[in-house]
Amino acid sequence: MSIKKYFAFVPNTITSFNVLSGSLSVVFAFEGFLVAAGIMILVAAVFDFFDGMSARLLGAYSEMGKQLDSLADVISFGLAPAAIAHAIVRQAILGNLPLSEAVFIDWVLIFSPFIITVFSALRLAKFNIDTRQTESFIGLNTPSNAMVWATLPFVLKAYPNSSIAPIINQPYFIISLAVILSYLLVAEIPMFSLKFKNLKVKDNKIRFIFLAGNLILIIAIPMAALALIIIWYMVLSVLSNAISKKHKV
Repeated sequence: MSIKKYFAFVPNTITSFNVLSGSLSVVFAFEGFLVAAGIMILVAAVFDFFDGMSARLLGAYSEMGKQLDSLADVISFGLAPAAIAHAIVRQAILGNLPLSEAVFIDWVLIFSPFIITVFSALRLAKFNIDTRQTESFIGLNTPSNAMVWATLPFVLKAYPNSSIAPIINQPYFIISLAVILSYLLVAEIPMFSLKFKNLKVKDNKIRFIFLAGNLILIIAIPMAALALIIIWYMVLSVLSNAISKKHKV
């Protein structure tokens, strides 16, 4: 028996830590500790990366592992970011008042961010049966969406007196962002692959442009760079897709 067989449990164990991290993120968000909630989403993303890597290294692929990974992602990259968005909207509308003080429209606004969870689940279910998404993505992937929401608490903490803080704390901004990103999760928009098959500029022009933009964002706005990099990736994908279609016409 191969020694790898003795470690076949490792990928699912790592995925279980993904579930735990996402669950803790939800708790922290509901308790108002949004930075901690964002950190736990980032931790979950690390576990999500290593469970796939360990499965490849050990050859420990299984149907159970595939299903567990999707269920973990619903929590860590679907429910957890929605909880952060919900907490921001609730604080902006009610402050320290209890939910019992909310009127009907307040309830609608406060709980509308959970559209992120719904569309994340739809995205993951769609991804599991879509054979087109083996090398690249069609639509925004759930970890990337979650990174945008995980970054917002850091931006609010790092730049509390900046002009961007009132925008993030605006309920209609959060809800609009939730709707836009939820749509992109299931949209039929090809997202370019980040994998370099070679280092030729001609074959990787869009990837080099992406990396150059990332460097500028990291230097200019380090605390908000992660969210902006995801947005930059989406914008560049949409533009690349539009240019590609134009050339084919």
